[in-house]
Amino acid sequence: MNPFLDITLRSVAVYFFMIIALRLFGKKELSQLNTADVILILLISNSVQNAMVGSNSSLLGGIVAALALFSINFIFKKVMLKSNFIKNIVQDKPEILIHNGKTYYKTLARLGITSEELEEAIREHGVEHQNDVKLAMFEIDGNISIISGDDIKQTKHKKKIHKSLT
Repeated sequence: MNPFLDITLRSVAVYFFMIIALRLFGKKELSQLNTADVILILLISNSVQNAMVGSNSSLLGGIVAALALFSINFIFKKVMLKSNFIKNIVQDKPEILIHNGKTYYKTLARLGITSEELEEAIREHGVEHQNDVKLAMFEIDGNISIISGDDIKQTKHKKKIHKSLT
């Protein structure tokens, strides 16, 4: 077999393995990286390098592997845009964590989010208490979005100002 075709096929196989692994281990791992997560990413990249390029450690072999990864990523994203079936397999739906100050602890437990992590996200958005949260969503990219009652008032206020200017 052509050595560059071999590198391409190996790289595509590793890419799909990583997609499946990230899906199984959860999107939370992507957005909330701690020291152990960074070390894991570095070790995974080192461990799959040989699986992609085999004994070919040439510059061209590395470029072929990188090109294969960029290409399959580009194609896979296009397929996900066109196919809801594939998109639903790969991506979760957003999840409500808090609605009108009520925290959904079962959802937090199912997603592996601790109360401390949720409180940290709330503080990062400038909200003091969970009771002040109008809506907290666990987004498909693993981030937590927070909308407070104050945000809603400010948005309505801005709309009123905008309407009076027109």
